[in-house]
Amino acid sequence: MNILIVNEYAANAGNTHAITNYMRVGAELGHNIAIYGPPQPDVVDGWYLPPEMQHARFSTDLKAFDRIVFFFESKLRHVKRLPEVAMLGTFPRKHRYILDADGRFNPYIVVDGYDRSHKDEAEQALWRGYYEALADKIIKPTIARDKDPRVTTLPFYGFDPSEVIKPEHVPPKKYDILHVGHNWYRWKDMSEEILPALEQIRGEIAGDIGFLGLWWDGVPEWAHAMGLEPAYRVDTERFRKLRIKVEPPVNYTEVVHAMSTGRINIFTQRPYLAHVKHLTLRYFEEFCADTIPLLMLSNDLAEAVYGPAGRELTLPGRAAEKILDALRRPDYYRGLVEDVRKYMLANHSFRHRVEELVTALSD
Repeated sequence: MNILIVNEYAANAGNTHAITNYMRVGAELGHNIAIYGPPQPDVVDGWYLPPEMQHARFSTDLKAFDRIVFFFESKLRHVKRLPEVAMLGTFPRKHRYILDADGRFNPYIVVDGYDRSHKDEAEQALWRGYYEALADKIIKPTIARDKDPRVTTLPFYGFDPSEVIKPEHVPPKKYDILHVGHNWYRWKDMSEEILPALEQIRGEIAGDIGFLGLWWDGVPEWAHAMGLEPAYRVDTERFRKLRIKVEPPVNYTEVVHAMSTGRINIFTQRPYLAHVKHLTLRYFEEFCADTIPLLMLSNDLAEAVYGPAGRELTLPGRAAEKILDALRRPDYYRGLVEDVRKYMLANHSFRHRVEELVTALSD
């Protein structure tokens, strides 16, 4: 199959990296997958791209493809008008698909009283209009089944064992506990689970605690005017008392290396996306680093993605206990990490993902 993907190409974006894995594995299986647009440079925003992204395939030859997939993420709603007209004229509606990368096709949902799928129902209707203007077929990167007949669910993201950090590349440990990611709808988990646990056991943690990412040092000035203050809420005084080191974010290509500087990495996901079981590439990156991932996920969701060993890595309701246990018994927990990697290789390889995508795009 010949598949053209329309997305916001970015050197530091997980979705772009996932797509390049589809290109590589798809070619091995006899499929031609490319990103719409002219070839991109090997250096973007001062960052050298990893080899698989340097060799990403691009094309503007619409007639060379059988299917087109629009990645709805961030600011991408419609492509520029002239190319869009050409796309709609080349691909019949039945061969156009939308991958719902940000979970915008869902109804208006409020989770935990502050996180929501859209600002309000009017915005939800506006987004639904974007989808319906382009295609009837929606692909959701989730493990939850959907009753809408227009929706196909598949995890989309996958595990590539070659991306597991090599022993010779593992950096020195700087932190006992690390969180890598921005403060974006994370405060409920932090204030009700993670920080109380750290406050309970801080005296037993000899090393440093680090948070790498934006907005952990305070709510941005513009958030209130945009109605986004709840998304960035943080208590810097609690961070100071816990002696948490707040560090700048790292480029996408450095995420696995950065996570490897922590003995333990705490994985969080915004409540709305966890509620709809929406997967991201980060679910799989966590297990490529030289670290022990501890998961702010429900037991059932963790097992559904990671297999039985995933249940033993969850934090809700027992964060203090699990953090201390992982620090005291690292070999046991590293065994769990290996069990998860084996499960992901068997169930979440990019070969599986490409085959699932081709099936989803078949008439």
